[in-house]
This record gives sequence, C-alpha cells and structure tokens, in this order.
Amino acid sequence: MTYGGSLDWLNFLLADVRGGLGPYVSVFLLTEAHWDQATIGAVLTVSGIIGITLHTPVGALIDTTHGKRALLIAGVVALSICALSIPWAPTVPVVLAADITMAVLGAVFAPTVAAITLGLVGQDRLAARLGRNAAFDRLGNLAIAAIAGAVGTAFSQMAVFYLVPFFAALSAIAILSIPAQAIDHERARGLDHLDIDEAHPAGWRVLLSRRPLLILAATAAMFHFANAPMLALASQKLALSHPGREAVLTSAAIVAAQLATIPMALLVARADLLGRKPLLIAACLALPLRGLLFAVADEPAWIIAGQILDGLGGGLLDALLPLMLADIMRGTGRYNASRGFISTVQGIGGSLSQAIAGLAVVHGGYQFAFLGLAAAGLSALMLATLAMPETSRRAE
Repeated sequence: MTYGGSLDWLNFLLADVRGGLGPYVSVFLLTEAHWDQATIGAVLTVSGIIGITLHTPVGALIDTTHGKRALLIAGVVALSICALSIPWAPTVPVVLAADITMAVLGAVFAPTVAAITLGLVGQDRLAARLGRNAAFDRLGNLAIAAIAGAVGTAFSQMAVFYLVPFFAALSAIAILSIPAQAIDHERARGLDHLDIDEAHPAGWRVLLSRRPLLILAATAAMFHFANAPMLALASQKLALSHPGREAVLTSAAIVAAQLATIPMALLVARADLLGRKPLLIAACLALPLRGLLFAVADEPAWIIAGQILDGLGGGLLDALLPLMLADIMRGTGRYNASRGFISTVQGIGGSLSQAIAGLAVVHGGYQFAFLGLAAAGLSALMLATLAMPETSRRAE
C-alpha cells in the first residue's frame, strides 16, 4: 500500500496549518499593531537568517530519524503556539521569537512529507505522487484562504490566527493514519539499493561537489529573493489603499495564486514526459512578468489577477524542487540534507529581500521596490535557461 489517501489529507491539512499565518502576519502588524514596513522587513530578515542556518541540520535529522511522524506532530504544535503568541503580544521580542520558530519549521514540514512520500512510493513513481502532493497542498491553501478571508471579515484579523490550532489537530490525525512501519527510511533518504553496491550515505562534501545541485541552489536563491516579498508588499499596498478590506483582499490574492498552482502541480506529475528543465524555465519566467505588473498596477483587480503568475511560478518550483533533488542526489543518502541546503540558500535570498524590499518601499515607493524584484527574477530565469541541466534520467 502507498497510503495515497493519507498523503492527500496530510498535504491538504498541513497547508491549512501553514496558511493560517503567511502574509496575514505582515498585514496584521502593519494595520493592527501599527508597525512600519521597515520594522516588519527587519524582523522578518533577522528571524529568517537565524532560522535558515538550521535548515541543513534539520535536513540531516530527517535523513537519519525514523520518527518522521513525531517530527511533523511536534512541528504543528509549535506552529500553533506561534500563531497564538503574535496577536496576544505583538511586540518585537515575541514576534521575532515566533518568526524564528516558523523559519525553522519551514525546514520541517515540506521536506519531511517529501521524505515520507519517497519512503512510501519509491523513485519511479515519485514524480506523479509529488505532483499530487502539491495539488492537495494548493487545495489546502485555497481552503484556508477562503476561510481566513471570511473569518477575518466577519470577526477580526486576530481571529485568523486561531484557525491554526484547529487545523493542527486535524493534521496530527492525518499524520498518524500513516503506519510507521510502512515508511522505508533508507529509501526516504535517497539510498536506492538498485543503484549502489553498499547502502551507506555519501560524505557531506557531496553537497558542494555536485554542479547541478549548486546551480539549482543559486536559481532557487534568486527566485526567492525576487518572490518572497511580492505578496506581502502587494497586500500592504492593497491594505493602505482600501482600509477595512485587508483580510478579504489578501485572501483574494492568495486564492488567485492557489487556483493557478493546482494545474501547475498536476503538470509536474507529468515531468517524466515533459522534462524538468522546461518546467523550471517556465517557473522563473513568471517572476519578472509579475514584478512588472505589480509595479504599474494600482487597482485590486489587476494585482489579484497578477497573482496567477505567482501560482504558475511558485507552483511549478515548489513541486519541482523535491523531484529534481531526488534526481540529483539519488544513491547518496543525503536527499533531505540537500533539501535543507537548498532551503538555507533560498532562505538567505528570501530573508535578505524582505529587508531590502521594505527599505525600498520606505525610500522609493512600491513601484521602485517591484521593479527591483523583477530584475532579480530575471537573473533566476537566466540561470535556469543557460546553466541548469536536465536532471531526469529519461533524458539520458
């Protein structure tokens, strides 16, 4: 058995847990706690940099531990505590501590689910299953965006944060529905016994010696540098120009993106036929186009429509990364460590851009900030087009 139904529910509900925060944090801090954009960006940058230094060690932990289910349950409990602490005490020390915890948890949820998936289905069926995982994750994001928009409008922005513990409890049930003994933990770390003579992990140097891994890391870093602040800045722009409609407009922007990510995730499920590189190029192409649109658009309808490009780019990249890493790291036993390495590199890019984008808004306005992010997205596109090889074995 591959426990496909359990994986479907797990991805759907974990998306609900994570989606209870996201851009709502920055909007809440801006409009309710009365923080300025520079302070928000600085806190996100500091917490992000501290948190992402632990991504590679967390990846190594996922490789070695047989308690992957317990790791996920501990993560949803910690995220629930963070969700409640921010509206209760929106001070710099509390928000900083919560953001650091959330940054570390960013290295736990998706990589652990990908590892469990690989341990359940194996390499040959991984593309189809990861595409399905991503589709249910997007459906979960879509559901929580609609629920959060309704709750935030009917009650208050603070009420949105109380959704996280509820969905965390449901996520724990989905996690426990996958029997521990069904997971092949050696296969989950990328040790394919059909490809190697001895089932021993490669040395840590493999993370720096595989050229495709380094190129993919650089591409992901520039992608996230350009992408990370875009929705938050667009949400702030809408919140300032349309007071009282912050939650519903932010949710509408998220819904537009998530609707586009579902077909993109299903497209990745066919990556064995289409190839990985063409899909990566398409993901990176969406970034500069989106930045240019946000720079010139002021009406909510245009900005929400532009979120379709976010769904195309982010949806493709998020589903592609674990698949391409499985290709690149097959037989090394460092699959999850490589995922942590990629998360660290792209997290640095994303965290730095939060502060830089915040300062750009303060000193040059939103248009100036979006044009700079579009330029960064163009560099990711050039890397994907000119330097990244095709990683699928079928291409050989």
